Amino acid sequence: MAGNSFGTLYKLTSYGESHGVGVGGIIEGVTPGLELDMAFIQNELNRRRPGQSEITTPRDESDNVEFLSGVFEGKATGTPLAFLIRNKDQRSGDYGNLKDVYRPSHADYTYQTKYGIRDHRGGGRASARETIARVVAGAVAKLMLRPLGVIIQGYVSQVGNIKLEKSHTDMDLSMAETNIVRCPDANIAKKMISYIDTIRLDHDSVGGVVTCVASGVPVGLGEPVFDKLHSVLAHAMLSINAVKGFEYGSGFGAASMLGSQHNDEFIKEDGKIKARTNRSGGVQGGISNGEDIYFNVAFKPVATISKEQNTVDMHGNEVVMLAKGRHDPCVVPRAVPIVEAMTAMVLADAVLMNKTYK
Repeated sequence: MAGNSFGTLYKLTSYGESHGVGVGGIIEGVTPGLELDMAFIQNELNRRRPGQSEITTPRDESDNVEFLSGVFEGKATGTPLAFLIRNKDQRSGDYGNLKDVYRPSHADYTYQTKYGIRDHRGGGRASARETIARVVAGAVAKLMLRPLGVIIQGYVSQVGNIKLEKSHTDMDLSMAETNIVRCPDANIAKKMISYIDTIRLDHDSVGGVVTCVASGVPVGLGEPVFDKLHSVLAHAMLSINAVKGFEYGSGFGAASMLGSQHNDEFIKEDGKIKARTNRSGGVQGGISNGEDIYFNVAFKPVATISKEQNTVDMHGNEVVMLAKGRHDPCVVPRAVPIVEAMTAMVLADAVLMNKTYK
């Protein structure tokens, strides 16, 4: 299977399945001598782990990371950084009735057709549990970006039709971590939580949007023509399970605007050149311009729901299936740290690429 690596100089190769021994990865490009703040890395995993609230899957995983190489006396040696997170709470028997069945909107049919074999337990490699490796690599990337003053903050801006209308500039984004849905507006958060709980009790699922903001990004990151910063971010986000859309800056709203309305005029402020507005989303010509990079990531409803659905089995017979197991009614609260992680990986890689010019 190809496609298990992401990045150029800062590079993650991940491995593992949801019901196997564990999930892990190998990170290349880590700065030699970087102090690996284990408490910070583990906290990032805790933000993603299942069982953290009543609106997430009840699967009980501690998700403790073990570093196997590339570390000496708490610091990165610059050699490949290998790690493993062991699976502890698999219930593979929950998937016994799905062995020969193609679940609607899942990877079962495509994996079976492409490879001639698949792991039906939780989706195997197609499971969102694979994203654990991304969170570890993203946490290390965040540590590399700290000295540059880069801050990456994600939050839930929409669940179903409940949408946060405020701009990221009008909120304290740190408030997102004060509630279980990770929305920085307390009133909207309550509505989102109530709605997700209603969906959960109805054995259904709902989609949503994660917004991410990267501030303090230096000018000059990004590699035109085919590796523009926003195109690599799009690649990163669209590689996350259940993601259906990506837009940065003014996004699709730009299609209905005039050039005179959309252009970001330049001004000089405190001796520095900056943009008066930021409809470009911090990226112009595929290169960061020093303004906040902000974008939205749309997630579909989780495909596995506890309702009867019509499908076919591996022999083409029409069947009615009822999925068992423990699944999120809405994936977006746990997706926030994953979106942040992929953002950090993209920026860390871009920083290392940019150093080749200096």
